Amino acid sequence: MQHELTLEENLKNLRTLLDNHYIKKGLMYYNHHRTHQGKMCCGRTPMETLLDGKRIWAEKHLSSN
Repeated sequence: MQHELTLEENLKNLRTLLDNHYIKKGLMYYNHHRTHQGKMCCGRTPMETLLDGKRIWAEKHLSSN
């Protein structure tokens, strides 16, 4: 026998889905579209800064071996 959800449970589930959607959308904007204001970031997005840092680290790490 399947449990029918109450109105409160349905609203809570809907709120959770909406929150998750907007959190993911906000994080996508924050990390991939908004330029970073950090001193060494030079107007790149946080994702660009991360990927450039990983590339530079890999180049230095591989060249030192």
